[in-house]
Amino acid sequence: MKRTLGVEEEFLLVGEDGRPVAKAAEALAASGSSDEGGTGSLESEFMEEQIETATHPQSELEALAKEIRTGRGRAQQAADRVGAHVAALSTSPLPFEGTTVSSLRYLEARTAFGLTAREQLTCGCHVHVAVADDTEGVAVLDRIGPWLATLLALTTNSPYWQGIDSSYASFRSQVWSRWPTSGPARAFGSPEAYHDAVDALVATGTILDQNMVYFDARLSARYPTVEIRIADVCLHPDTATLVAALARGLVETAAREAAVGLPAPELRTELLRTASWRAGRSGLAGDLVSPTTWRPAPAHDVVGQLVTHVREALVDSGDLDAVTELLGRLWSRGNGAARQREWYAETGGDLSAVVRHAVEVTHS
Repeated sequence: MKRTLGVEEEFLLVGEDGRPVAKAAEALAASGSSDEGGTGSLESEFMEEQIETATHPQSELEALAKEIRTGRGRAQQAADRVGAHVAALSTSPLPFEGTTVSSLRYLEARTAFGLTAREQLTCGCHVHVAVADDTEGVAVLDRIGPWLATLLALTTNSPYWQGIDSSYASFRSQVWSRWPTSGPARAFGSPEAYHDAVDALVATGTILDQNMVYFDARLSARYPTVEIRIADVCLHPDTATLVAALARGLVETAAREAAVGLPAPELRTELLRTASWRAGRSGLAGDLVSPTTWRPAPAHDVVGQLVTHVREALVDSGDLDAVTELLGRLWSRGNGAARQREWYAETGGDLSAVVRHAVEVTHS
């Protein structure tokens, strides 16, 4: 039986001039959408300039792809009611001042984390993949770490920050790294060790609760899933589908390795963190750190290594042909970071035009 998977996407709400607008609560209220969260939901995020979608769990990739587009359309329908647009951009190209959602938890975070929280207008893509239980989930987490940076490279979609070119393909990953629990995690070996680590982080009093354990991949506190959180929100819906398929392939491959007793690789967090930094810096436009050698290699080759690593799982799920096609489209048109820079060059440096183009592609 195929593992189910689901996707959560965070989007910017922007006005006619391309600048973020604080209209999430108004849009949700006007559309009659619930803000309680859950699968198939439309809800607010940390900032009023964001809106989030979530698919239902799906076993078939085609159904997931359809629901990703449906969710984007539902978000735009809500935005239409308040004169806004939904843009799949991981950071705002234009300057902004974020407006924290007026919930007690978010306001506490704004007070506790200062500028880190006030500037946290970033949008990610989170993929949930079903696991049997926490034992299987931790076995998966202990094995997928070396490949997560490649998912970030595929999705990089945030080259601009506060009106300037950051020189990164994903500056969101830099902004996100300010949180104390963000980034890669060590191997845990057992559910008990994982939960002890989470409890210890909460016990420091530095973070508010277990939901602020922002590992690149973690056990979901709400669903029986591994939640892979490293990706930028994807400019094109096809890329979100691609990342979801590769994430399921990674989880299935890791679970099979654990089931037959193959040991987990040594996870050196300093190398994992450096590989993620490299992926965020250049995306698909330069070398990445190969998880097979821990040496630089062309991005195309490293993506090929990832596909080879999960190939058997992709074949068994029936996803290989779709992944091959979606990767071909991505290489042909470029990912979000590449497209944004192309639009910037074509329009003579007009960041508002970059946002307008992004709005169009979000719903393509």
